[in-house]
Amino acid sequence: MDTANEIIEKIRKEIAALQPSTVYENFGHVLSLGDGVVFASGLSQVKLNEKVQFADGSLGLALNLAEDCVGIVVLSDGAKINVGDEVKSTGELLCVPVGKALLGRVVNGLGEPIDGRGPIAPAAHYPVEKIAPGILPRQSVSQPLQTGVIAIDSMIPIGRGQRELIIGDRATGKTSIAIDVILNQAKINRQVEVCGDPNFRPVYSIYVAIGQRRSAVAKTIQLLESHGALSYTIILAEDASNNPVGQYIAPYAGTAMGEWFMDNGMDALIVYDDLSKHAVAYRQISLVLKRPAGRQAYPGDIFYLHSRLLERSARLNRDNGGGSLTALPIVETQEGDVSAYIPTNIISITDGQIYLDTDLFNRGVRPAVATGISVSRVGSAAQVKAFKQVAGKIKMDLGQYYELMAFAQFGSELDERTQQQLDRGARIVELFKQPKLAPKSMEMQVFLLWAMQNGFFDKIAIGRTKAAVDDLEQWALAAEVQLLEDIAAKKEIDDAVGARLHHALESWQAAQEGGAVAGA
Repeated sequence: MDTANEIIEKIRKEIAALQPSTVYENFGHVLSLGDGVVFASGLSQVKLNEKVQFADGSLGLALNLAEDCVGIVVLSDGAKINVGDEVKSTGELLCVPVGKALLGRVVNGLGEPIDGRGPIAPAAHYPVEKIAPGILPRQSVSQPLQTGVIAIDSMIPIGRGQRELIIGDRATGKTSIAIDVILNQAKINRQVEVCGDPNFRPVYSIYVAIGQRRSAVAKTIQLLESHGALSYTIILAEDASNNPVGQYIAPYAGTAMGEWFMDNGMDALIVYDDLSKHAVAYRQISLVLKRPAGRQAYPGDIFYLHSRLLERSARLNRDNGGGSLTALPIVETQEGDVSAYIPTNIISITDGQIYLDTDLFNRGVRPAVATGISVSRVGSAAQVKAFKQVAGKIKMDLGQYYELMAFAQFGSELDERTQQQLDRGARIVELFKQPKLAPKSMEMQVFLLWAMQNGFFDKIAIGRTKAAVDDLEQWALAAEVQLLEDIAAKKEIDDAVGARLHHALESWQAAQEGGAVAGA
């Protein structure tokens, strides 16, 4: 046992070895609080979007930097903050966990798991706000992102790295299209994993639910899980009952998660559902922070809110890894008004829009894609050659159909050529009808479009066209598997493939006619 002198000697040595240093911390005090927003004095060194910590351990985000005070939004639920409490800056920007460990998980806007399946071990942490890639690191969008929706892939193609807006009134199928796209990526990923194509790059999905009902989010999770897509998807949910701050942060956090895939040479898809609610949440925060209100009470930087978000989606060049982040923002319109404030802002930021029309939806045309207003500014650059060969004439025929429909409504007699054009357009509309949760492969879409383009549905009554399309699809899956595989491999229709398509469709037609005779 040490004697008293030995203990004293040890203490002296430790004191001699001590090298005192000054630790600088930036403190302030709460001046006022209410509605999840705190105004604090001091904090002279705090930065925009920096995390701050209150006396009770709860966290906040510095959003307003005024001369005499700092406006802070409270991030932690159930925080116990009082006027006069101490608050200190952490020196850290708000970051979220990223990496493949998040796939198959449900997280909130801060990246914290909310699915009850335990903690997540992330690959890294990324800042929620980040400067978008410049012009030099990018390359043009030329690689297709197949949605599985025949009306979109044929006429409004989407490429990896593109930003394509899905817009329409409430309950017109906007979320359904986005979910179909996610399901199709998972379907393609699984198929390629089985065949082991070394050149294929899977697409990982991030679904950001902003301000939705919890029941709607739970239904989406169940759909993805039941179709085997959840293991390729990150779900980031901030429902309507949550703090508006979480709804404001959610899309930026989801983008950070997608950027990790892009920065590491992978491809990712992010769905923002929806940015109308995101704008409303930001308006709430801004008004409570006492920022000047502008048009429709939105703050003056509402355009910058979404532009700095969507600009982060890109396709990087080879020197920067060649990864991509594709964005599908969703916006809800009122009474079909695409010229409203938030819709026009986002239309001007994105690379095209898929407009879903209420009248088409009510007439049973689903998905209710209005081809006249919908556009992809990337165009056929994001299509494989086979689609270019079959889709161009289909789009022209459909455009003529909608133009002629206006004249046909007057009930005047139509010449034979005009009637043929109307019939062809009506059959294309039937071809484009597609049930939810049933994305079609690229080769199947090409097969059906080639059949339509070459008149194999012309002898079928318009009312029976949809049934004939379904029958042809099932017949091709059973009898023409090799032909479909060759179309998928070649990605074009050369003379040999064209001849085989013609022979296959003649065989189907003969089987149809034989079945009709037998049925009679």
